[in-house]
Amino acid sequence: MRLLWHWLHSVIRVPYVPTIGPVHPDSLAPALFDDVLRVAGTGAFLPYDKDQRWADWKDETVLLDHIEHTSTRTLIPTLRHRDGALTVYAYGPASEEAAGLAAKLAAGHPSSAARVVTFHGPDETPPVGTAVTRVQLKSFARPRPEDQPGLIRAVAALPEPVRKTFAAFADRLTSDGFAFLHTQMQAGAVGPVLAATDGGRVVGAIGPMETMADQAGATRLLPQYFGVLPEYRGHGHGRALWRAAMAWGAAHGADYQLLQTEIGGAADQLCQSEGLRSLGFVGVTKL
Repeated sequence: MRLLWHWLHSVIRVPYVPTIGPVHPDSLAPALFDDVLRVAGTGAFLPYDKDQRWADWKDETVLLDHIEHTSTRTLIPTLRHRDGALTVYAYGPASEEAAGLAAKLAAGHPSSAARVVTFHGPDETPPVGTAVTRVQLKSFARPRPEDQPGLIRAVAALPEPVRKTFAAFADRLTSDGFAFLHTQMQAGAVGPVLAATDGGRVVGAIGPMETMADQAGATRLLPQYFGVLPEYRGHGHGRALWRAAMAWGAAHGADYQLLQTEIGGAADQLCQSEGLRSLGFVGVTKL
C-alpha cells in the first residue's frame, strides 16, 4: 500500500512517524512513511531508526492490511510482538474511528493492551484525560560558555570508588530505565554516560551520548536516560547534566535533538526554560 502524501500531509499536526517516533520537521517527507511500510513485518531496522541501539530486530510493525486512509484522516495500526501491544496512530480528527479500529483489531489479536495515539499542534490545547507528552526540538549552534560541562564527568572517568556508586544509583532509578542502561554499560554496548556527583557518590546521570544520521542526512543527538535522585533534586544537578549533554552534542557534530517530555514534569519545565521549540503534543489513550 502507498499513502497519498497530499492526503496525509494535510492532517499531520506533529512531525511523528509510526514505529519511528518524532522526526525533524525539515525531514518530514513521504519517503519516511514509505520506508516504514516497506519494512513492515520483516523485523528489519531502517538505517535511521534509533531503536536499533537496543535490539537485533524491529519489534513494532505496521499492520498493512488494516490501514485506513482517506482525504480527511489516516489511521495506521501497529503491533508490538514482544507483548502484543496494539497501537493505532490517528492523523486527523479521527479519535472515535481510531478507537473503534483499535478495539476491533485487539479482539482479533492476543493483545495485552490497545491504545490510540493522537497528535495536536503546538498552538492547540493538549487533550484532557489522556497521557500527553510534548515533542521538543533542540537545534545546535556553537557551544556557549555556560554550556560547558563544569563538574559533570563521564562515569568511566570517575574515580573508582565514585564510579562504583553508579550501580546503587541505577537501582534507585530502575523505573527511569537506569538499571537497563547499567547492564548495557557493563556490556560496553553504549556511548558515554555523564554523571553528577555529590559527597563521593553519583546523584544524577544522563546518557548514553550517541549520534545517528537521520533520513535526510542530518546528525541527530539521540535521546538519553536522564535522572537525579529525589533527595538531590532542586540543586541544579539536572540543569548541569542537561547543559553538559548539549555541549557534548555540539562538540560531536549534532545538528539537533528531539525529545518527548511529560507535560508539566521536571524535564518538560527544564526544556522549556532552556528555550527548546515545541513541535506539538502526542496524546495516548489506553482502551
